[in-house]
Amino acid sequence: MKMKRLGHVAVCVEDVAKAAEFYKNLGMKLVWQDTDWAYLKAGNDGLALMSPEYDQAGPHFGFVFSDRAEIDTAYEKLKAEGVKVGKIHDHRDGTASFYGRDPFGNWFEYLYEPDDLFEGKDLQPLAAQA
Repeated sequence: MKMKRLGHVAVCVEDVAKAAEFYKNLGMKLVWQDTDWAYLKAGNDGLALMSPEYDQAGPHFGFVFSDRAEIDTAYEKLKAEGVKVGKIHDHRDGTASFYGRDPFGNWFEYLYEPDDLFEGKDLQPLAAQA
């Protein structure tokens, strides 16, 4: 099991659109925006903005893997070690992930992200297209 990198940090915001605009103005690229969350990138690093209504996870940090099978392996290993983990979820953008908690209660995400996920694809935010 080989972790590729620390890929993103997720924070809670009261107004996703306003927060996304703020971080765009700081120089980040808006990759995806929906009513309850947005995802921005600065190079290979990501920032997830979650509204109070976002119920999939709280503030967390995400570790990125290049191989989908490594997510399954990591999941089984952590589960066997007694780490509290949620179910693996395959996402609509081709990624897959699961959330867990460290011994101190901090949330983390293990995320499979194909190397070419954002290359040449128009993933303009849903809310921005309206």
